[in-house]
Amino acid sequence: MVENGLLGKTPRELGYCMPAEWSPHEAIWLSWPHDPTTFTSGVEKVEETYLQIIQLLHRDEYINLFVKDDAMQKKTKALFEENKIDLKRIRYFKFDYADVWFRDYGPIFLLNGNKQLAMVHWTFNSWGQKYEELLKDAQIPHVINQQMHLTCFEPGIVLEGGSIDVNGKGTLLTTEQCLLNKNRNACLPKENIEKYLSDYLGVNHIIWLKSGIAGDDTDGHVDDLARFVNEITVVCAYEDSDDENGKALSQNYEILSQSTDQEGKKIKIIKLPMPGNVEFSGKRLPASYTNFYIGNRTVLVPTFKSENDKLALTILQEQFPTRKVVGVDCADLICGFGAIHCISQQQPA
Repeated sequence: MVENGLLGKTPRELGYCMPAEWSPHEAIWLSWPHDPTTFTSGVEKVEETYLQIIQLLHRDEYINLFVKDDAMQKKTKALFEENKIDLKRIRYFKFDYADVWFRDYGPIFLLNGNKQLAMVHWTFNSWGQKYEELLKDAQIPHVINQQMHLTCFEPGIVLEGGSIDVNGKGTLLTTEQCLLNKNRNACLPKENIEKYLSDYLGVNHIIWLKSGIAGDDTDGHVDDLARFVNEITVVCAYEDSDDENGKALSQNYEILSQSTDQEGKKIKIIKLPMPGNVEFSGKRLPASYTNFYIGNRTVLVPTFKSENDKLALTILQEQFPTRKVVGVDCADLICGFGAIHCISQQQPA
């Protein structure tokens, strides 16, 4: 394992960048759900969601799965065998992790021109010190690299994977509400954060949206707002009704409508409906169809028992003609304030 790069050089200087999510994957990373205080509608229901996700993806990319201990590994193996999941496609990692939000505490993987894999270990501070009990998950990248022995870059600043999205050609989407939030990197001005994004993810053009959706405890993660579906096209969450998300989503849409890619070409914007007001025990939940995962052959889209589920799936299928778009009921998963993209991280091939 090589920490902090090679000879003091940044990933960009060494030819590394973050690939787009539709690029080929070696694996998807997940952490098995276990905490009833996170999933108040029932952990067993969320386990069923995970089983469906793994069933849909495991033949096309490996499942790199964190479990807390031997007992959890034994339990999941039995579940997988019962559900005809090929255990040869599951690779286990053990650590006494706190929660499942791998997109935010796990590493971001990079590739260089020779297809050599590296990783960036950003600082995870539980979304601005909101949940002290989750801070130990910041160790996950080190745990991974004890087995993988990759070149590991550590910028030393706070960043969660759900706060960014890239087109793989130099353009990155993010929000001011999150990356410029004083609970992340209080001493860093915008231009410094842009320099870190450029140096450690290999991007050269950043589109700053404004703010996120109601119920989102991450301070406006972009994967609930807008996602690249190809190098020049973004699907953008949009609310036509007088819902409380309407103003923020309209503002983000207008910014995207005036935006270009890294070469100055206008970005194509596709409106994606919202599922409406999804609640549990009177709390607004951050439900959004943009929290999808682009697998090698399958795109998994969260659904919420909403009248807009079918329309969202239809729109996304049009954007991924070579992949099968599948809806996954996330009515229970979203009770933990996240969906499919939040719990996952792709490892490029």
